[in-house]
Amino acid sequence: MHRRITDKLVVATHNPGKLAEMNELLAPYGIAAVSAGELGLAEPEETGNDFRSNAAIKAIAAAQATGLAAFADDSGIVVDALDGAPGIYSARWAGPSKDFNAAMAQIERLLQERGATTPDRRTAHFVSALCVAWPDDHREEVEARVDGTLIWPPRGTAGFGYDPMFLPDGHDRTFGEMTSIEKHGLPPLGLGLSHRARAFVKLAEICLEPR
Repeated sequence: MHRRITDKLVVATHNPGKLAEMNELLAPYGIAAVSAGELGLAEPEETGNDFRSNAAIKAIAAAQATGLAAFADDSGIVVDALDGAPGIYSARWAGPSKDFNAAMAQIERLLQERGATTPDRRTAHFVSALCVAWPDDHREEVEARVDGTLIWPPRGTAGFGYDPMFLPDGHDRTFGEMTSIEKHGLPPLGLGLSHRARAFVKLAEICLEPR
């Protein structure tokens, strides 16, 4: 039996960019959200071997620490020519300083080393796994992806993370060149294009009611 989110929600993230996207997605549902970072919660060690497991680890930790329902996302970019890297380690590739320019440069360097210079060799996809956990251990989990191609040099300063080098299939602008509405806005304002928006649509169907 699915469970609806009806009260205050903890967004289990310390990432300002991710928090901003989640708040925009939650706004139409009238859910009051506070982040784990704002509450001073410790970041749990992400020991899972896939996105879904790590999302659950973060949501469960926040729910147990606060006694509230907690919403977590684990997401990253999967590069085919790099055998799926960086994958669940996408944030870690940016290092403690969260330098995603350096992380993107590392991906490009590795692609060049493997001779991945044409679009057909530079395919990649973003994955987003979402988990809502309650203090009584009930969980709701969904996952989605968006496919695309990696370009170089990066383009655009919107978004965050690897957005400036990711060109989603069927579009001529990177995520870094799109407005927040274009990237993850839900219908009728947007197309629900991003991995996080697509996962959120699935979650909203089972857990949320528009206000």
